[in-house]
Amino acid sequence: MGAVAGTFLVIGGFALLLLVLSLLGGRVHMGHLHLGHLHIGHLHLGHASAGHGGTELSLPVMAGFLGAFGFGGAIVASLLPGSGAITLLAAIAVGLLAAVPTAWLAGRLVNAAINISTDGTLTSNDLIGSMGVVITPVPVGGYGEVRLAIAGQQIKFNARSDQPLALGTRVFVISVPSPTSVLVEPTPSVS
Repeated sequence: MGAVAGTFLVIGGFALLLLVLSLLGGRVHMGHLHLGHLHIGHLHLGHASAGHGGTELSLPVMAGFLGAFGFGGAIVASLLPGSGAITLLAAIAVGLLAAVPTAWLAGRLVNAAINISTDGTLTSNDLIGSMGVVITPVPVGGYGEVRLAIAGQQIKFNARSDQPLALGTRVFVISVPSPTSVLVEPTPSVS
């Protein structure tokens, strides 16, 4: 292995170190990263927020760029004969051709992961109208238990009713007096 290929492998290895740091840090934004005496402050290219079209220069983006540059350059330098200026220029050119789209893709993937949409948190009002089944009989004036299908999950609640409800009775929720209890009515039977 020549000196050019070795240099590019060191660059790729440094990129792996940056990737590990980004995974251990748990943050995408570089913020104030201290590496020994090296202080990396806020580095931005535009803004990462939606609507601005810029890309934040984050550790994963830097790791993607340097990794593709280093390892792509090392491959070219090891395949070409000699270790002259032409080998170095070819390694730099191929490294850059690999690094730019890799860094762009890393930035897009990180932004997509950060901005992924999720369902809102359920509230007590989301329980009203839910359908379920009695799993512990509900006496008049007392509590039984019902299993409700909420957002694709089966959840057990304490239940009260104005009339006694037998095991297996299909019910729907009409009120939520507390976070752990519901007021239910039997569903009309269809003949």
